[in-house]
Amino acid sequence: MSEIQRPGALYQQVAAAIREAILSGEYEPGSPLPSEAQLMVRYGVSRPTVRNAIAALRAEGLIDVQHGKGSFVRSDGQPALTIERRISHSAEGKFVMPNGDIWQEAEQPSTYRTHTTKTTSRLLQLDEEEALFGCDRLLTDPSTGTRAMHRTLIPFEVAEAVPLLGKEPCKPPAAIYWVLTQAGHALAWTEIVRARMPLPDERTTLQLPDATPILHVTRTAHGTDDRPLILEELRVGADRAELAYRITADQQPTPRTRT
Repeated sequence: MSEIQRPGALYQQVAAAIREAILSGEYEPGSPLPSEAQLMVRYGVSRPTVRNAIAALRAEGLIDVQHGKGSFVRSDGQPALTIERRISHSAEGKFVMPNGDIWQEAEQPSTYRTHTTKTTSRLLQLDEEEALFGCDRLLTDPSTGTRAMHRTLIPFEVAEAVPLLGKEPCKPPAAIYWVLTQAGHALAWTEIVRARMPLPDERTTLQLPDATPILHVTRTAHGTDDRPLILEELRVGADRAELAYRITADQQPTPRTRT
C-alpha cells in the first residue's frame, strides 16, 4: 500500500499519486489503470475516494474512462492528421486545396441565413447584425476517422455583387475562390488559429474525449483593396489534428519619399 501523506482532500491526494505514476511512466500511454478495487487497496481509501480521484484526472485530460472497460491513460502520441493550410493553383488557373481530396462529407451541407456577431463582424469589417449566408459542413477523414466542422459565411452585399454565391453559398471553398476571381477579385487570405475548450454541441459532433480542446481556425478571403469577402471557420479536435503552413516572405512596400 502507498501511504498518502499530503495536504488537501483525500481524493486530491490519491489523484496526485496516480498522476505521478502516469508522468513517471509507471502507467504508459494507452495502458489501463488498475481497477477501482486495486486502487482502493493500494492507497488504503474508499471506493468514492477512488472515483473522485479518477474524475479529477479525467477532467485534467490525463485519462479516458471507457464504460464497461475501465480507465486508460490517454495517449500522448502525434496527432493522427496533418492539415495543410496552403492554397495552390492548378494548371488551368483554378484553386486547389491540398487536403481537399481527403475529406468526405458525413452529411448533407446545411444552408441558412444568419447575421454577423461581435467576432465575425470584426473579421468581415461589418457592423453587427449584418445579413449573411451560412453553410455548415461536417467532414470526415476516412483514413483516420478525424471529424471537422467547416463553416462558410458570405455577406449579403458580396452575394449581391456576385449573384452565383447567393444562389449556391454551399460551394466548396476552392470553387468560391474561383467564382470571386472570375468576378474580378485578386484574392489574398489571412488566417487566425486559436485553441479553446469545445461547446457541448461541438464536443458531441466531433466525438471528443473529455477535457480535449479544439483548434478553431478562421480564414478570411480578401479581394480588391483588401476588402474582406468571405469568412471560413474550421473546428477540429486538437488531439486528432495539427495544422501545417508554408510561409513565404512578403515584399516590403516601398517607403514613400517626401517631395
